[in-house]
Amino acid sequence: MGTQEAIGNIIRLVGGRDNINNVWHCMTRLRFDLIDDDKVDQNEIKKLPGVLGAQLQSDQFQIVIGPKVNSWYEQLLAMLGNAPEQAAGQGKARKSLVSMFMDTVSGVFGPIVPAIAGAGMIKGLLAGLIALKMVSAKSDTVMVIDLIASGVFYFLPFFLAVSAAKIFKTNEYLAAAVAACLMYPSLIEAAKALAAHQDGAVSAFWLLNALPVSVFNYSASVIPVIFSILALSYIHRWVDSIMPDVLKTVFTPTLTLFLGALAALVVIGPIGIYLGKALAWFIEGLFGVSASFAGLIVGAIRPVAILTGMHHAMTPIALQNFSERGYDMLMPMMFMANMAIAGATFAIWRLSKNRQDKTVTLSAAISALLGITEPALFGVLTRYKKAFIAATVASSLASAFIAFFGVRLYGYILSSIFSLPAYIGPYFIFAVSGVVIALVLSFVLTTLLVGREAQE
Repeated sequence: MGTQEAIGNIIRLVGGRDNINNVWHCMTRLRFDLIDDDKVDQNEIKKLPGVLGAQLQSDQFQIVIGPKVNSWYEQLLAMLGNAPEQAAGQGKARKSLVSMFMDTVSGVFGPIVPAIAGAGMIKGLLAGLIALKMVSAKSDTVMVIDLIASGVFYFLPFFLAVSAAKIFKTNEYLAAAVAACLMYPSLIEAAKALAAHQDGAVSAFWLLNALPVSVFNYSASVIPVIFSILALSYIHRWVDSIMPDVLKTVFTPTLTLFLGALAALVVIGPIGIYLGKALAWFIEGLFGVSASFAGLIVGAIRPVAILTGMHHAMTPIALQNFSERGYDMLMPMMFMANMAIAGATFAIWRLSKNRQDKTVTLSAAISALLGITEPALFGVLTRYKKAFIAATVASSLASAFIAFFGVRLYGYILSSIFSLPAYIGPYFIFAVSGVVIALVLSFVLTTLLVGREAQE
């Protein structure tokens, strides 16, 4: 069975085109928002070649494909045509706030992860080269490589705006225009002057001497942009509904942009900034109580979060930490979780006697080592619950260990074994030790707990 035939069967087994309200993807999964979840034949979908797993979680139906998910997604869209848009109005029972939040976060961040992961990897390697004094921090070479790596993060609002516009079903170019307002040089320069306490710096611009436009630096911001585009989607629909047909072409985008940008600059942007500060404050408070305790908690919930598709909820917090503090301690814990999952999967590979199982398991273990853990979790560890427990314990303890020594990152990077150069510096030995703890402990615990259960 070829990929196209498998995708055709997926459409049929989720209830057909008319049952698909929306579909998007993250790094490894196709994510469906379905009108009637009862129409899904989950067991048959799991049997399809190329499908690594499937589950209904938080009102999403998720199909794990692995690294080829983008190719599958493009072929799926080609087969669906405009079906998701046509079905969008039918809707289903109101979702919980948690489900809506997870849909939004995974939908917005999923498509742009390759860009931020690629840029983060370059940034991490550059930091390693500077730490090893292989290149001078003030050289032109570093400047050029840094602009390649940092551009994605500095202009992150544009990426988020376009991605959010697709999720909220509004015009992508109007969304980018709103992001451009938040990123306009006069606003950013005023924010930098205010932060530097320069003479003549202002905290707000006043529109018609009545509306204050607070001065903030929105570069690399996350929450203000997402909520601004959510508001834009409602503003656009409202303006379009009241505008006479003869005026829509010109005045609908005009009024939508003006109101949307005004809402972003006056209300949503500042609220988003303070909300982002609150999230960072919460994480800082958790670490303030005990860094090791924070590591235990984050390390323990990470494998479950990946399994349930809720792991993207940590991404905005990490990015906010980079923006506000210049570093983040959550992503090293995500790194430990991935290594623990890889270690447990390698143990299952060693215990397994079936040649075909060994091939699949080894592939999943290597993928986990490279930062893609879904094949290992869905294809292997869900079949061996004790192995999953072993991975969770190892993740928790390794995360507590690195948190105790203050291991941190200074830029977003994919949590793979190739991320180690990004840690070169004062925390490098502790990062390496954490990786060893995660891999070895999960491997040993899985071997002890699973034992003969894997020897079929």
